[in-house]
Amino acid sequence: MSIVIFGDLFSFPEGNAATNRVYTYAKGFTENNIDVYIICFANKFRNENEGVVNGIPFSYPFKQKKRNKYFAIRRWHKLVKYYRTLISIRKINKRDKIIAINLWTNLHLTYIFGWLLAKVFNTKLVTECSEHPLIYYQNGVWKKKQGIIKFYIESRLCDGVLCISDFLINFYRSKGVDAKKLFHVPSTVDPTRFLNIGGKPLHYRYIGYFGSLTFKRDNVDLLIEAFSRITNLHPEFHLVLGGFCNENVKKDIEKLITQLKIKQKVKLLDHLTRQEIVRYISHADILVMVRSKDLESQASYPSKLTEFLATSKPVITVKVGEISDYLTDGINAFLVEPENIDSLSEKLDYVLCNYGLAREVGQKGKELTDTIFNYDYQAKRMIGFINSLNNVNN
Repeated sequence: MSIVIFGDLFSFPEGNAATNRVYTYAKGFTENNIDVYIICFANKFRNENEGVVNGIPFSYPFKQKKRNKYFAIRRWHKLVKYYRTLISIRKINKRDKIIAINLWTNLHLTYIFGWLLAKVFNTKLVTECSEHPLIYYQNGVWKKKQGIIKFYIESRLCDGVLCISDFLINFYRSKGVDAKKLFHVPSTVDPTRFLNIGGKPLHYRYIGYFGSLTFKRDNVDLLIEAFSRITNLHPEFHLVLGGFCNENVKKDIEKLITQLKIKQKVKLLDHLTRQEIVRYISHADILVMVRSKDLESQASYPSKLTEFLATSKPVITVKVGEISDYLTDGINAFLVEPENIDSLSEKLDYVLCNYGLAREVGQKGKELTDTIFNYDYQAKRMIGFINSLNNVNN
């Protein structure tokens, strides 16, 4: 039996938060005797378009190394990837019966294609929902109607939905989706990634943030300002920021650091591989998760937070969405109100002044990554859910 993880929301083996979640799904399924095949459907220009990482095979059916200058040829390349995907899945199904296609996409055309593949190969279509389905359909009457129509069609075509939060489960149910199709899979992490991490990447002690670097969504500016308030109290500590940001945001971050006169105390990392990020995370003295309070935060759950917990280091996080359903201030993490610089700076100071106690709290946080957030535990649950779908009408 096999599961195909297919879509255009992630890359593999390097990538973003979605890539990390795909990794945990794939590893969990594999260790529970389900073969996994990953098909990255996005139009990525790459030198290597297939391979095997940690026993997990992946492919990019687009198969282009660089952008062609001719419009017609570019369209032909995009069309051919559909045929290549069909052939790949047919080969997989012939040698290893596919019990489900796990679809990751926001694009309606990709969704319809995934549904057709599931029909052709007589398998179940189980979609991933890690953010609000209407998050990109909030502006304008017509845009909102488009989003509702798209959601209605897609939620009826799929056989199951893996939702990262109860908020999303309740949203689907409020729109008339059968509860039997919905399954809650919280943020997942592989804690073994944070073992055998190598030597310290920096010679000084540091507070770390690793994730998307934005001001509006992730409130990195709030963290920088909070750090500036406590740096004179704890001069031995630096702030290290790692993650993706565009050039404009990078300039804004550098400008803010300069204005606050902490340029020598803040390190902004360039692009790091997935394993390098793990090394920086693991050697931080404190890890901080900041995020704004908005619709996206209500619906999702930050994967970086569970990775932070897996290190057993003290974790400070804003209290948004369902974070407080799992974490309790001073018990297994340190919680602060979102968009509150005073609260964050005070909590940073408290943790640094009471670091022995904070390490005990961090150890309690890690215990969650061996239970509720553990990839293997959640993989077993997902396999049970998929089997329940396959037993219907069989």
